[in-house]
Amino acid sequence: MRLTFRATRCKLNTGIKPVPAIKAPLLKNVDNLSEAVIVQDLRDPYFDPNWHFHSHFQLFSVLHGTGTRLIGDSIQPFSAGDTVFLGPDIPHLWRCDPAYFEPGSGLTTHGIVVYFQEDFLGKELFSLPEMQPISLFLRESVNGYVIQDPFREKVLESLVHFLGLSGFEKIIHLLKLLHELAHTPHKQAITSLGYRNTHKISETERMQKVHNYLLQHFREQIRLKDVAAHAGMSEAAFCRYFKARTQKTLTDLISEIRIGHACRLLIDKDYNISRIAYETGFDTLSNFNRSFKKITGKTPGRYRSDFMLPPA
Repeated sequence: MRLTFRATRCKLNTGIKPVPAIKAPLLKNVDNLSEAVIVQDLRDPYFDPNWHFHSHFQLFSVLHGTGTRLIGDSIQPFSAGDTVFLGPDIPHLWRCDPAYFEPGSGLTTHGIVVYFQEDFLGKELFSLPEMQPISLFLRESVNGYVIQDPFREKVLESLVHFLGLSGFEKIIHLLKLLHELAHTPHKQAITSLGYRNTHKISETERMQKVHNYLLQHFREQIRLKDVAAHAGMSEAAFCRYFKARTQKTLTDLISEIRIGHACRLLIDKDYNISRIAYETGFDTLSNFNRSFKKITGKTPGRYRSDFMLPPA
């Protein structure tokens, strides 16, 4: 079976459309679901807009939708086919493009996610010699993995196949898939090697407010005092807090959000590079080019040529 995915194209609206502020716990609870292997077919107007983490391993694939993916200290654009494997307690968020939140947009998203815990078949299974490759893979997934071509298509097919399985078949299918994930070279770490989740559940609302504010206003000039006030802190206290929680400065994060959005726009041939620089909040083309090369390792033109969709 061959799966074909097409990224949803949305026209850029230069007016700032506020995404609804949503108060929800950072710690997401999936323990109330009784199955050892939890498979969900997600079809909604937009993906869960709350930045959250949980104690389960997670394999997630986007079948339809576009936006910005935040995982730990990584910010990247996502579109159809984006597939990641996350270890427990990595904060993550698939924030759809602003157009998805507009009333009556008619836009929809579709994704498939699999949740499980390391001891879903008992505490001793992955200590067996035969399970050592899988055990190592699970330990190293503390930084998350993005699944790359050509193996990504096989993982996508496996996730679709999960939807028709139940009980014992689902467990066997997961073990086979974990074995393949453990051995494939076509995966890349998502977060920086030193990243660890230092967020406390009690800080949920504050960090949610910061992320919402930055994702809504990244096209504008963002001042430290405004973000600090939004978080209810002094500038000095916010700088210390933010650096300790994200391992980066506010300026670094704003640049990564802007470049992540620019990566999405570069795939669209309708926008030239100068316009993309302006639409993503950069004051000059030279600043945009310099930041883009620093974050992605490529020039905007090279990025576009590498990710250009093949002609229909």
